[in-house]
This record gives sequence, C-alpha cells and structure tokens, in this order.
Amino acid sequence: MKQMRPQESFWIFPKVHRPVFIVSAGLIVGFILFGVLFNDLANTIFTGLQSILARYLGWAMILLVNALLLFVVIMAIGPFGDVRLGSMDEDPEYSIFSWTAMLFSAGIGIGLIYWGVAEPMYHFLAPPMEEAQSVAAAQEAMALSFMHWGFHAWAIYAVVGLALAYYHFRKGLPLSIRSTLYPLIGDKVYGFWGDVVDIVAVFGTMFGIVTSLGLGATQVNAGLEQVFGVPNNAGVQVMIIAAITLMATISVVAGLDGGIKRLSNINIVLTIILLAFMLIVGPTLFIFDTFVDNYGYYLSRLIQLGTWNEGWVGGNEGSTWQDSWTIFYWAWWVSWAPFVGVFIARISRGRTVREFMLGVMLLPCTIMFFWFTAFGGTAISISLGGDQALVEATQENYANTMFVLLEYFPLSSLTALFTTVLIVMWFVTSSDSGSFVIDMLTAGGDPNPPKIQRIFWAVAEGAVASVLLLAGGLEALQAAAVVAGFPFAVVLFLIAWALVRALRWDNLMMHRHRQRYRSDREAEHNMPGDIHDAYVERDRGREDGVPGGQVNPAE
Repeated sequence: MKQMRPQESFWIFPKVHRPVFIVSAGLIVGFILFGVLFNDLANTIFTGLQSILARYLGWAMILLVNALLLFVVIMAIGPFGDVRLGSMDEDPEYSIFSWTAMLFSAGIGIGLIYWGVAEPMYHFLAPPMEEAQSVAAAQEAMALSFMHWGFHAWAIYAVVGLALAYYHFRKGLPLSIRSTLYPLIGDKVYGFWGDVVDIVAVFGTMFGIVTSLGLGATQVNAGLEQVFGVPNNAGVQVMIIAAITLMATISVVAGLDGGIKRLSNINIVLTIILLAFMLIVGPTLFIFDTFVDNYGYYLSRLIQLGTWNEGWVGGNEGSTWQDSWTIFYWAWWVSWAPFVGVFIARISRGRTVREFMLGVMLLPCTIMFFWFTAFGGTAISISLGGDQALVEATQENYANTMFVLLEYFPLSSLTALFTTVLIVMWFVTSSDSGSFVIDMLTAGGDPNPPKIQRIFWAVAEGAVASVLLLAGGLEALQAAAVVAGFPFAVVLFLIAWALVRALRWDNLMMHRHRQRYRSDREAEHNMPGDIHDAYVERDRGREDGVPGGQVNPAE
C-alpha cells in the first residue's frame, strides 16, 4: 500500500502537505483580497450562487440528509455497532462529560444562543404552514427549530466523524477526509483525488465556521449595546472578531487538552448555569411540560417535515422559505461536517460504533431541544399572551431577541452581560477548534500540527468572517455557508458508501462470519435469493463433473 506524501516545509510553515496547504491557503487568501477590493461584487456572486444551488438542487440536499439519518440508525442498531474505534480492549479516551462538552462546543457553539430565541419566534410569527401567532404556529415553530438543529444535522456530523475515527484508530490511516474514500479508490487517496477531497473539505470548513463567527460577532455587539451602549455596526463587529480571534489563537496554541478541552468544559458549565437560571426564574412547569410535548410532536412529524420540499407551494406562489431556512441550515451543517467530523473523531477513540452513534445523536440533540424549549418556548408563550415586544425584536434584528427576552426576568443587566461573555466563550471555542482541524487537514492528517500553522488558520478565519460581514452581513454569511456546503455533499454520499464497504470486511465482522458458519461453503449456501441459486447451480455442475463456467449472479 502506498503511503501519504511526507510532510514538508513551506515558507515559515514547518510541516504541511504541500498541495493541500498551498491551494487551500491560496484560495482563501485570494478570497480575502477579492472581498476587500470588491465588496459588493463578492456579495453578489455568493448570493447569486446560493439562489441557484438552493433552487435547482435543494431537493437533492433534502434527499441526502434524510438518507444519512437512516444510515445512522442502521449503524447504531445493526451488527456493525459492536466494532470499537481502536483496539477491541481499549477504553474511551475521554469521560462522558468531557466528550459531551467537546461534542456540543464543536457542533453547535454560537449558533444556539443566536438562534435559540430568534428562530422559534420567527417561525411563530411567519409560519410556513399554520396561521401566524397561533398555538398551532407555536407547535410548528418548535418542531421546525428541532428539525433544523436536531437529528438530521447530527446525522451529517456522525457519518463523517465515524468514518474518520474508524479509518484512523482502527486502520491506521491519516486523520484526514481523504482517508474516508480508501475503500472506493484505494491508493489514489494519496494522489490528486485525495488532494481535491481535502481541499474541498478545508474550503467548506472555513466558510462554515466563519458563518458562525459572523453571527457571534453581531450578537456580541448587540449585547455590548444593551449593557454598555456600544454602537451596533459592522466596524465594531470587525473589532470584536479581531479581539476574539486573538483569544482563539492563544487557545489553539495551547492545544487540544490545554486549551480546547478546558474551554469546552467551562462553556458547558456556563451554558448550564444560564439554562438553570431560565428554568428557575422562568415558567418552570411550562418548560418541562412543553419540552415533552415538543419532543413528541417533533418525532411524530419527523418524516413529514424532514422530507417537505415546498414543491406545491413553491410551484404556485414562488415561495423561498425552504431556501432560506432548511436548505441553508443543512448546507451549513454539511459545510461544518469536515470540521466537526474530524474533531469528534479525534476525541472518540475507544468507543464502539453504537456508543458513538447514540452519543453523538442523542446527547447534544436533547440538550439543544431543552434549550430551545426553555428560551424559544418561553418567548413564544409571552407573545401568545399578546405582548408584541419579542415579535418586534425578531423582525428588527435576530441578534437582539435573546437580550429582549432576558429583560422580562430579574437581573436583566447582569444576565445580558453573562450571555455576552458566554457568546464570546463559544466564539473562541468554535474558532480555535476550527483552526485546529483545518491545520490537521492541511498537514496531511497530523493530529498535533505545528503551532505556527494553527495561528495562521485562526487569523485567516477572522479575516474571512470580517470580509463577509463587510460585504453583506447576515445575507453574505448565509450564502457562503450554502455555496461551501453543496460540493461537500457529494463527498458525504461517497463517505457513507465507502464506510459500509469497509465495515463489512472488518476483523470483528469476519470473525463472526467464521463463528456463524463452519465453512465458507456453508456461509454461501445460506445466502438468500437469486445469487445463492446461481452459485448452487455452478457448484452442483462441478460436483457432477460438468465443467463449471462463470455464472453471472445478475442473470
């Protein structure tokens, strides 16, 4: 078997995979320069591409994400679930708390605080299928929010993460996206096609992360305006990005255990504190009641909402609701998939496929559902009573909605400041995790890349986020996520296909095959259907002395 091209030095960077690093860095630096020099044109190009992709290929994205969710369920409950990501006698590398904290911080981060109130409120006041600002709209708003942030999203992450963890810890391949295609193209993963896959992954990761960073900057600005009266504009937001990029750089230099793990644990504790505050001072019984209600309603409509493609509405009235919400979200998750996949693979050594799938799918999703219920559900409850302040805040600026909600409860200035600090912490964790992963990809899958390269990618993320904010604000950020997500969606399909082929020939599966049947001949005899019949006829011919030709099982 061929080996990965050895790491080489390039300029000030000591250990890079040259083709991937040079092309990825060149494209991203080129984008930064283009965005600075031609702001309006950059925004026009990205929003135009987003519109074309969502309009003509949105159905394919919806089909793919639902197929990935089905794939994850089969992996969790099927025979492959017992395969361990590493040696069969290994224990998990991280405790369940640290693992969950890092899963949560890598896969969600800033977005949950930004959209936790704003999205349910938006769907409540402008529902796609129900009467606006009604109880039915409230139920639909929570179900749609759960769908966008729930099982479909995490299925995307789980497929990439499982494939990477399996190939790296079980088979010894580099911790790089190219490794996931080894069962399909073999040693070609070390050549041109492997480089292309990693470059697409780097590009998608970069623009997926900077979308979150841009959203985080706008909400930090909203919090600073609320508490300290700081002006709310793009210039201030660029300064916020610069300050937090510096903090993220310090964290990423400290490494996975010294910086990222520690910050992730702090973040999850601070998030629990804010959630507990809302649970105590807010409508406690209502939150628990509606959490169960919302969870059940979401599950009951999972297939319908997950496959709703707005075909009839779009064909008759030209609606673009799905393009702006579901297609945006799922393309955003796909663009995040290389980053989150590499990261959760890196922290999941020693877990079985079943533990991995159930943990990745259930733990973060349930926490998020409770968060949306506590904050978004409470906001909707207030609005159902006739108070229009939260509706107006949502219509004015999504970033303000969380802070307007906090004004309804005690210590609003203190909680607004606390929330702003929490956003900053999530901001730092998303940035440092992202730059760490991008550096791994551009260093040929090295799980501990050099510090100077981590610094470069952390600064590049901040620069790209600033350019997009200046180019077109939220609209440009959303467009960048969609444009980056669609190319990697093709790679996702290939990753799932390759993983099934690899797991069928895993040592554990082969061992069980031998345990079940006394011989390969007996195993073949138990194969059902036409293929089995074709082989039986061939073998009978040989036993009778008749020359056995090649039998085509498809005939």
